[in-house]
Amino acid sequence: MSEYNQDPNQVPQNPPQEGQYTPPQQAYTPPQAAPQKGDPNATSDDRLWAMLAYLFSPLVPVILLLLEDKKNRPFIKAHNIQALAWGIVALVVGGLLSLVPFVGCIAGPAVFIISIIFAVKAYNGEYINIPVITDFVRQQGW
Repeated sequence: MSEYNQDPNQVPQNPPQEGQYTPPQQAYTPPQAAPQKGDPNATSDDRLWAMLAYLFSPLVPVILLLLEDKKNRPFIKAHNIQALAWGIVALVVGGLLSLVPFVGCIAGPAVFIISIIFAVKAYNGEYINIPVITDFVRQQGW
């Protein structure tokens, strides 16, 4: 039997010569998967709708409120009203800050970047706590 046809787990018959490479004798163990963070009950569809709600707020949250099968899903429900409130607050505050010369140039991109961060967290299955908005939405019973 030649060296090339040997079982990789079998120890070679000829000892290696000095300066010759010898492969490690341990068996390969694949890395363990990282634990999944976020809501394990949220489907990929739920996470996608939650992400879209933050990216295209307030349009997508209003559409989700009209879809009966989507608005009663727990993960979508938790993010949808919060994304709607975030979109309205962002439009009002962004509109007011746009009147101030230098601050107006920063407000729009800053709100968009924050929306992207919220969208990524929602897509990862995480619940988002926006300081004033989340408390307001929960007090209203949503």
